[in-house]
Amino acid sequence: VIKCRAAVAWEPGKPLSLEEVEVAPPKAHEVRIKIVATAVCHTDAYTLSGADPEGCFPVILGHEGAGIVESVGEGVTKVKPGDTVIPLYIPQCGECKFCKNPKTNLCQKIRITQGKGLMPDGTSRFTCKSKQIYHFMGTSTFSEYTVVADISVTKIDAAAPLDKVCLLGCGISTGYGAAINTAKVEPGSVCAIFGLGGVGLAVIMGCKIAGASRIIGIDLNKDKYAKAKEFGATECFSPQDFKKPIQEVLVEMTDGGVDYSFECIGNVGVMRAALEACHKGWGVSVIVGVAAAGQEISTRPFQLVTGRTWKGTAFGGWKSVDSVPKLVTDYMAKKIKVDEFVTHTLTFDKINEAFELMHAGK
Repeated sequence: VIKCRAAVAWEPGKPLSLEEVEVAPPKAHEVRIKIVATAVCHTDAYTLSGADPEGCFPVILGHEGAGIVESVGEGVTKVKPGDTVIPLYIPQCGECKFCKNPKTNLCQKIRITQGKGLMPDGTSRFTCKSKQIYHFMGTSTFSEYTVVADISVTKIDAAAPLDKVCLLGCGISTGYGAAINTAKVEPGSVCAIFGLGGVGLAVIMGCKIAGASRIIGIDLNKDKYAKAKEFGATECFSPQDFKKPIQEVLVEMTDGGVDYSFECIGNVGVMRAALEACHKGWGVSVIVGVAAAGQEISTRPFQLVTGRTWKGTAFGGWKSVDSVPKLVTDYMAKKIKVDEFVTHTLTFDKINEAFELMHAGK
C-alpha cells in the first residue's frame, strides 16, 4: 500500500480537500501509476457541483493526467513499471463489439463499474481516514498515485513533457477529434464554434488543420477572442452583439449557413442554435459539450428533413489506446498545438485555485 496526497471531494459543492490517502496495489489486469501532472476540466467541476447523476462521494476526481507506471497486476502485458503513460477515461479493450466496430470509440467493457466509481471487480483501491473513496471516470488523476484498469491506459513517448500531454487525456483530443473524426471537416469549409474554452480552441485547431476557409468563434467572453484567433479563428463575436438570434445572424453572414458547427458548452439552447446555423442540404452540427442531467434538445423536425445532420462525439471519436500515443507523436512533431492550451501551472496544493481560474474563464 502506498500512502500519498490526493485531492478528495468529500461531498458535492464543497472545495477539494488535500488528504493523505492509501492506494492499494494493483490487482489482476490493473496498473498503478505515479501521476506527474493533471489538468482540470469542466467535467470534474460538473460532478463536484452535485449535478452529475452518476456522481459518487467521497471521490478522487480528475481525468486529464499523465504519469509513470509504478507497478502492474497479474496478467498485464501492454505496460511495465517505468513506462510513461496517459490514463484513459474511455478504455479500449479491443474485444467488445464497440471496439471491433470502426464507427465508434465507446468501449463498454468496464462501463458499469466505472460509472459506479469502482474498479472492474467492484471494489475501490483508495481509502482515507478508514473510509472507502470512489474512483472517477476510471482514472482519478487528482492523486499522486492512482490505479486504473489495464485497458484504461496507454504508453506514450517517454520524451513527452507530462505537464503538457496530460491535456491529450481529454480536452484537446476531444475538440480536435470532433473536427477531424466526427465532422470530417473538408478543405474550404465554413465552420462555427460555440464556446471558446480549451475544447473549442481544439476544434478550431482541427478545422484549421482540415483546411477550413472560414472559422467563426462565438463566445460571450470577449477576452477569449485573441487566443481563438491564434488557433485559427478568422473572426469572433458574441451573441449579445446582435438583436436577432445568433443562428439567423450566422445564416445571413455565411450565405445560407455554415457547413459545420460545434457546440462546446453543454447548453441545450446553444445546441439548437448551432444546428439551425447550419446550411440547408448538407450542414452538420456536432454536440461536444455535456449538458446537465435531465435536459433535452429540441428543434423543428423540418431542420433535419431539409438536410441538416445532428451528431455527437465523445473523446473526439479516437479509439483511445491506439490513438493517444499517435497524438503525442504528432505534438512532438509540431503537427498539433498543446503548449498553447496551458494558461497556468500550479502546485498540487493549489488545485482549488485552478478550479476558480477555470470558472472565471481564465
